[in-house]
Amino acid sequence: MRVQLPQLVLLDVMLPGEDGNRLLNRLRQEPRTRRLPVIMVTARGAEMDKVQGLDGGADDYIVKPFGVMELLSRVRAVLRRARDEQPQDELAAGSLRMDVARHRVFAHGRDVTLTHMEFELLRYLMDNEGRVLSKAQILDHVWQYDWGGDAAIVESYISYLRKKVDGIMVTDENGEQHKVAPLIETKRGIGYMIRAPKTVQGA
Repeated sequence: MRVQLPQLVLLDVMLPGEDGNRLLNRLRQEPRTRRLPVIMVTARGAEMDKVQGLDGGADDYIVKPFGVMELLSRVRAVLRRARDEQPQDELAAGSLRMDVARHRVFAHGRDVTLTHMEFELLRYLMDNEGRVLSKAQILDHVWQYDWGGDAAIVESYISYLRKKVDGIMVTDENGEQHKVAPLIETKRGIGYMIRAPKTVQGA
């Protein structure tokens, strides 16, 4: 008998006889539940606990105690995001390519491993190539914080992405190495944007 999937899962980290993060990992590994919306609901509020949950594929992370109205707001936001997502096969910005269906990213021909939220952030930037996005816009569209979220998480994830897709050394057909200019640009006081990469000579 095929069990019908729920619309959304509220998952605690500390479950009787089970670790919520491991359960989340299994959900993200299974094709049928890979895109099932999951909100972590837990008493663990340390920054590293949040990073572990979000990197593991959680769509949101709520620390106990919390208000019912906040919980409902976040549930609506995550469900709206899941409903409004339009599937696309591939995105490209310069020599940066994203295979959405296979959840893979290639920077200058190199396979780049991203976490779930890094992938979603990069996807939003690539969807809006050449357009400056504010931290508030990114929170609303990537994390869906319609109640108001912590902008510091955007800065952290931009930093994670830069370490993986910026400043890459590439080798040309003559065997010479060139450093590729950063893909993600900061517009001070405004936000972030992604632009087509250019090669910096003599690096």
